[in-house]
Amino acid sequence: MAYLEVRGLRKSYRARGGVTPVLGGVDLTLDEGEFVAVVGYSGSGKTTLVSLIAGLVTPDAGEIRLDGAPVTEPGPERGIVFQQYSLLPWLSVRSNVALAVDAVNPTLPASARRRLTDELIALVNLTPAAWKRPRELSGGMRQRVAVARGLAMQPKLLLMDEPFSALDALTRATLQDELLRIWGERRTTVMLITNDVDEAILLADRIYPMTPGPNAVLGPAIEVGLPRPRPRRHMSLEPAYQKARQALVEFLRGRSRLASTAGHPREPRPRAPIQ
Repeated sequence: MAYLEVRGLRKSYRARGGVTPVLGGVDLTLDEGEFVAVVGYSGSGKTTLVSLIAGLVTPDAGEIRLDGAPVTEPGPERGIVFQQYSLLPWLSVRSNVALAVDAVNPTLPASARRRLTDELIALVNLTPAAWKRPRELSGGMRQRVAVARGLAMQPKLLLMDEPFSALDALTRATLQDELLRIWGERRTTVMLITNDVDEAILLADRIYPMTPGPNAVLGPAIEVGLPRPRPRRHMSLEPAYQKARQALVEFLRGRSRLASTAGHPREPRPRAPIQ
């Protein structure tokens, strides 16, 4: 049995103009310790999928099971890192992370909770900035705090909804490398949402492409097939990289042409191949 199982997931939203079908029967699976990415066009329903798995939204149909248990509401076993940092601006880095540590470990002695908080801050390389407030941090540093807070929940599954898309290219690359390092140490099960094909190939074991919508679904999983660790330099020359990228781009472009939507869906973020 898969660690995370999503079967037949459907979701529509009602508005004054009527009903907008977003997801039309999504299926996916993750094994424990696996890093999986979902890639699709902006507005296709990727954030809705994350919200459903997080328990923040109720599906119209289908089921979600994590480690054998049904997902029906939010819970600490599912950590979330959003595109926006969502930090409490009046608290320091340390206090923002400590809030999550304290919430999940209320019975631990205060000294143990302090030690765990310090370990998480060190894990994302923010110890020198532990007492700074969010306004004193760069965008990349704020997102590191968000990652530390997500890990503080000690989640069975870490959901990441386009966590680096608002960052400049150099900061984004740095945080991608940091995420790989942290995942290599922790082996937390991760589901990454992104519209960047190359980011998905760099980070994930398997990639699910999503159709543009409405009634979006996931295509067959594409195995990345690249050994870890994955150095950026010359990765685009690897046959496994080229095969995965071609399969993703062909699926996304093919489904875009077939989509029965007005106008043209926005292309997944174009980037030069990783060198």
